Amino acid sequence: MLSKDSDQESGLRIPPTQWYQSLDAAAVHNPEVLGAARYWLQVEGSFTRALKQKCLQSFHVDVVHEGYGHPDPEEIQTLGLAPGQQAWIREVRLCGDGRPWVLARTVIPPRCFEGKGEQLRHLGNRPLGAYLFSSSHWRRGPLETGLCRPEHPDQPRLARRSLFHHHDSALIVGEYLLPILYSPPEL
Repeated sequence: MLSKDSDQESGLRIPPTQWYQSLDAAAVHNPEVLGAARYWLQVEGSFTRALKQKCLQSFHVDVVHEGYGHPDPEEIQTLGLAPGQQAWIREVRLCGDGRPWVLARTVIPPRCFEGKGEQLRHLGNRPLGAYLFSSSHWRRGPLETGLCRPEHPDQPRLARRSLFHHHDSALIVGEYLLPILYSPPEL
C-alpha cells in the first residue's frame, strides 16, 4: 500500500487497520477517536472540500499508484469479490499547504466501470470525492472508523472509510489521517 520507491518517509504508508462500524465502537478500543481527530472522522459530504477549507494556501492530490491489483483479504470480503479477483486500486496523498495530510485508498471492482463509471479510471490528479459527490448515480453508505497499527510515529493511527454504491456495484474509499492533520502544532 502507498509505497513509491522514492519514498524514504515510512510515515507515508498505510498500516494494517481494524475497522469498526461506528466511532463509538472504535472508541472502546482507542479513545483518541473522540479527541482532536473526531471532526475529521465524521466529516459529512466531501472530505476533499473540508480539507480545502483547512488550507491556508493550496490543496493538491498526489497520485502514488493507480492500476489493477489485488485487494487485501478484508477488502475482498467487504466488496464480496471472488478470491484472487483484481480491482482498480487508487492510492493518493491529499496534501494541504504543500504537506501530506491524508493517505487515501480506493478499491474499485471492474463492474463499477460500466457506463459513466469509466471516468473513475481517468481521474488523474483530480479528487475522487469531487466525482462521486457530483454524480447522482453514487450513494454513500455509513462511515466506518479504522484503528491503524502504525509501525512508525508518522503513520496514520486513525482512518475512516465508506462504501459508495451504484446499482449492484460498490467501491471502497478509505481515508487515513496523518497525525499532522489533527495534532496541535508543535511550539
